[in-house]
Amino acid sequence: MTKKLLNRKKENPSIPVFTGIKYTDELSLQLFKYNKLEYFEDANYSNKKFKGFEEISHQYWLNIDGLHDTDQIKDICFKLGIHDLAIQDILDVNQRTKFQEYNKYLFFTLKSILPTQNKILEQEQLSFILGSNFLVSFQEKKANYFDHVRQQLRNNKGIIRERGSDYLLYLLLESILDNYFKTINEIENKIENLGFSDINIDPSPQSLKTIELFKRQVHQIKKTITPIKEFVDRIEREQFGFIDEKHIKYYYELKDLCLSLLDQSEQISVRLESNTNLYFSIQGYRMNQVMKILTIVATIFIPITFITGIYGMNFKYMPELNWELGYLSAWILIVVISIAMLLYFKRKNWF
Repeated sequence: MTKKLLNRKKENPSIPVFTGIKYTDELSLQLFKYNKLEYFEDANYSNKKFKGFEEISHQYWLNIDGLHDTDQIKDICFKLGIHDLAIQDILDVNQRTKFQEYNKYLFFTLKSILPTQNKILEQEQLSFILGSNFLVSFQEKKANYFDHVRQQLRNNKGIIRERGSDYLLYLLLESILDNYFKTINEIENKIENLGFSDINIDPSPQSLKTIELFKRQVHQIKKTITPIKEFVDRIEREQFGFIDEKHIKYYYELKDLCLSLLDQSEQISVRLESNTNLYFSIQGYRMNQVMKILTIVATIFIPITFITGIYGMNFKYMPELNWELGYLSAWILIVVISIAMLLYFKRKNWF
């Protein structure tokens, strides 16, 4: 599938451009409004109803599925006072993982990755806008990444309804990182089935192609995880007004998850590189065995060819040509030489 690139030389730079794929016909909005004592959910929320997040006594989570309707996305962001550059970053699905602080909100965009049956990683961009009492999440398509978070809100499980939207952002990021762990584990399981665990198995050339595919996937995961770790490092070094100090320890946990993912990815990369070297070593070993057999056969035939060459000469006077037992003697000599050479090669451990 050809990647759609953003044209930076637009005549009107204030008009945002969506660079992804249209997964749904209409945007889907879900609004969650909650505090320690109250909870409200609107699974079919409409942009026309949206007036902002005015009640400071409540926390809000607005989740948006689908990004192709740029007018609605721009309208929602306009009501929140989101900068045009952040709007374009939301709609540009080729955007790298990015974190930026604005006066009234924090903007964060990253990739979520899941494995698929056809060995291609399913990648989706997610963006978040974190304010003083709200969190807006943008997804390319509907997914069940955050279902367990919704259940915690509905059933008042844990401390989620007692905490602010920055804690909610932590839970959503943790869910995304969990997808990375699932992907890494899936890649590990597939590597186990490549046939490199047994040295006696001759892997096929298709296995090498699969290894190269996994290498690219692991590189893609590492490239995506590293900016998330950098984002958490910034939280550790700097003080952001939209992240409560008592919640920073949860973001430290995200850093540990990122480090674990990077370590696991590095281990897989080393293993894949080792498998590549093993593949070529096995092929070299097989080739050496073939060449050894051919060399033994060719070496045995050298004296035999010499004998038959001598008696194949067209001289009239050759002593053995008229000998009654000459033909039988030549065969006996050939067999004796062949057996003697085989015994010699065996003694030298050639085979």
